[in-house]
Amino acid sequence: MRMWLRRSRTARLLWPVSLLFRLVVFLRRTAYRKGLFRTTKLTVPVVVVGNIFIGGTGKTPMTIWLADVLKRAGFTPGIVSRGYGSGNVLPKEVHEDSLAADSGDEPLLIRQSTGCPVVIGKKRTEAARHLLELYPEVDILISDDGLQHYALERDVEIIVFDGRGAGNGWMLPAGPLREPLSRQRDFTVVNSMNYPAPGNLIYSLELFHMQLKGNVAEKLNDRTQRMTLDALSEKAKREGLRVAAVAGIGNPMRFFSMLRMHRIAVAEFPLADHFDFRSAPFAGMDADLILVTEKDAVKCVQIKAVVEDPRIWVVPVRAELDGDLEQKIVEKCREYGFA
Repeated sequence: MRMWLRRSRTARLLWPVSLLFRLVVFLRRTAYRKGLFRTTKLTVPVVVVGNIFIGGTGKTPMTIWLADVLKRAGFTPGIVSRGYGSGNVLPKEVHEDSLAADSGDEPLLIRQSTGCPVVIGKKRTEAARHLLELYPEVDILISDDGLQHYALERDVEIIVFDGRGAGNGWMLPAGPLREPLSRQRDFTVVNSMNYPAPGNLIYSLELFHMQLKGNVAEKLNDRTQRMTLDALSEKAKREGLRVAAVAGIGNPMRFFSMLRMHRIAVAEFPLADHFDFRSAPFAGMDADLILVTEKDAVKCVQIKAVVEDPRIWVVPVRAELDGDLEQKIVEKCREYGFA
């Protein structure tokens, strides 16, 4: 990943290959546009939240924020997702008590956080049809991480970047991009305390700023027990507690940086995205308190050996976005819907 943040020697050597990848992406998208590959238009508007920067940029909290915005605007949203790691090919509904191993961590978190109907499936079109059959009252659909799934026609596209911007600006394998930076979309959201540095350009007429904010920690085995992060920081200093931070998300450094903003000195343990906590990574950890992300918590709480560890606390985050983005998205959705 570090190689993709600048135009290093290795990246330059791979640049010719990235041109071939770019051509394949162009031909595939053109085939859908020309009708050579079948596409499906649903009876309700479709909003896609995705990214072109490979890996995690903040799509899940953006999806949760968007679902809440649409509900407040009078829509009845449903959400479809791939369900990474679940192994499900056929569409399957996600319930609040679903096992993370069956549903995927992100769809389960979305279901628990929004209360909206959520259906997972390898093919977004089939998942969407299944959701609308189960919930005919749904009048708008959010496709989580569905940007490259062109078989499902969409009305609104939201692309999420983080503080890494577009990296070196090149496509795979010379850079981190799955599609060209010039790709058209309706909204560009940058999930970062600061916009990407000048020169790390994101091709958009208008950028909207998103911040993921967490202010409290909640005990994993009893989420009613909570303390503010500032209070946790003072407690750790006063009692000399050793604090560890564990994150199995796309960009763990975002989580660690947020904790440092609250002056919490942590030992950082970045894990692979969608990490399987059944391997019990906390057992031998030399720490008095262990802070985990909410995405990891939906898996940890379902593992007996983990949930019984009294040291583990969850740090939930919520997305905060530029004020006028909410209004613009709602107006755009109303062009295609009836709410």
